Amino acid sequence: MIGRRSVICSAVGISSAWRFGAARADTPGVTATDIKIGNTMPYSGPGSAYGVVGHFEAAWFKMVNETGGIAGRRIDFISYDDSLTPPRTVDAMRRLVEDDRVAFIFGSLGTASNAAVVDSLNRKKIPHMFIFTGGSKFGDYRKYPWTIGLVPTYRAEGQVYAKYVLQQAPGAKIAILYLNDDFGKDYVAGFRDVLGGDFDRMVTAASYEYSDPTIDNQITTLQASGAAVFVAAAPAKATAQSIRKVHDMGWRPLFLIANPSTSVGAVLKPAGPEKAVGVISAGFVKDPSDPGFAADPDMQEWRSFMANYLPGADTSDLLYINAYVACKTITRVLMQCEGDFSRENVLRQAENLHGFEVPALLPGISVNTGPADHIPVKTFRLQRWDGASWVRFGELVEGVRES
Repeated sequence: MIGRRSVICSAVGISSAWRFGAARADTPGVTATDIKIGNTMPYSGPGSAYGVVGHFEAAWFKMVNETGGIAGRRIDFISYDDSLTPPRTVDAMRRLVEDDRVAFIFGSLGTASNAAVVDSLNRKKIPHMFIFTGGSKFGDYRKYPWTIGLVPTYRAEGQVYAKYVLQQAPGAKIAILYLNDDFGKDYVAGFRDVLGGDFDRMVTAASYEYSDPTIDNQITTLQASGAAVFVAAAPAKATAQSIRKVHDMGWRPLFLIANPSTSVGAVLKPAGPEKAVGVISAGFVKDPSDPGFAADPDMQEWRSFMANYLPGADTSDLLYINAYVACKTITRVLMQCEGDFSRENVLRQAENLHGFEVPALLPGISVNTGPADHIPVKTFRLQRWDGASWVRFGELVEGVRES
């Protein structure tokens, strides 16, 4: 049971014309006994599969509080449901900042959702940290100095996929299904970065809206283009639909999917694991379904946490692992604060992570940040689904960093 101040609820009834009030002279969200942290999460709607991230975060802070808190303070975690709908995100964020007066925002999920509030949070100098989106805009430390992402950017991921396609299927036609927002457009931009003047000749792209019930028509159109390569730059629901549709229609392209949609529990099981055999993606965390990590001490620690704080949860769901990375990282930041939880110092410490090794990250990958580096995880490995787990291959890779 989540306590009153570590709540998961629906943020409704607040004006979407969001304007923060004047900042107070004290340190918002911090008392002698508590640190108040907030975020938004899709606990309902088409993106509700991602809501497990918020459940993990709530459980993590419960564990932190039961083991003494941070510098003698308990974490007061408030998480509101926004259904991945930007107007609801705006309302919920206004409530967190103006009514709940949180110290900072941590781990909010969604590209469009975070984009709806990033300007306001930065204007008011509220730390907006380790958010669950690889949108390239959030790595722009000059425009958004108070925002720090977590994972490799979708644009960089798209660049890596484009290079892989050129190696494996030179000259092949490429079909891209993409969500019509910053998430999907970043993947398309990554392909354009690599293909350059050949992009229009090689690529057929079809967009879809988040509210679309299916993407069957787009898949049929893309197959008709004669493409030998298919890229699903889409969140979980549409990716699962794509895997089923491509398989059932007998199309057998070189098939790549976005990293946020690699969860066994949230995507591959609903799609049918056997229908995804051969699908390629990029990964940076350890897959709990991989037999190679069955005896891994770090993964045993994660499994113990899951058994104690989220019993019955689907431990094949990679979203829980991603949440673990974020929670380990924010805990490290708060410990580095050494009792000074002013917003300025929280940001300073978040920009001061060097070679921080989070147990759930793949070997060779660590968390690194700086004042001019707001993308903590930059590298990944390609991986192929074999019907039971993701099998990694090749060396660590990363795209071209945005300046």
